[in-house]
Amino acid sequence: MRASDTDRDRVAAVLSEALATGRLTSVEHADRLDIAYTAKTVGELVPLTRDLPEVSTSSVPATIERQVIDSKFSKIVRKGRWVASRNTTLTARFGALIIDLSDAVLPGREITIETNAWFSKLIVRVPDNAHVIDEGGSMFGKRSVTGGSHADGPLIRVTGKSKFSKVIVSRGKDDWNLH
Repeated sequence: MRASDTDRDRVAAVLSEALATGRLTSVEHADRLDIAYTAKTVGELVPLTRDLPEVSTSSVPATIERQVIDSKFSKIVRKGRWVASRNTTLTARFGALIIDLSDAVLPGREITIETNAWFSKLIVRVPDNAHVIDEGGSMFGKRSVTGGSHADGPLIRVTGKSKFSKVIVSRGKDDWNLH
């Protein structure tokens, strides 16, 4: 049977609880989570939680569905292996916000990133195989969304508005200072 996003989210909740309680190391958690979100069938999901206790799924949507990353008068960089949400709001005010999704675990085939920037710099690096759609706007600033179109990767929908800011969404690491 084909796995649904709800099935994958349920497994992700069990894995997150196991990490929080010390049953899994961070490396085991990352490996299993990656397999969970790329699983096509329910049979691929079963072995991932076989050795773990079941958890309540009532808390699943909060972390998987929505996430907010906010930078005010500061610089925030999120990179490496982390779990993104289906709907992520990025807000920068008088600062810089740099988000690298190239190694992140994306929950499903489509995610939405809302980019809101005021007098700031907001940069998002997307995976190489992503299909990016820009639905945002800018006033007195620069908005450069170059993600291209690749059918085999996830769909990343970029929304939001910026004023007196620079918003860049691309695949490369130009002058981002991500190292």
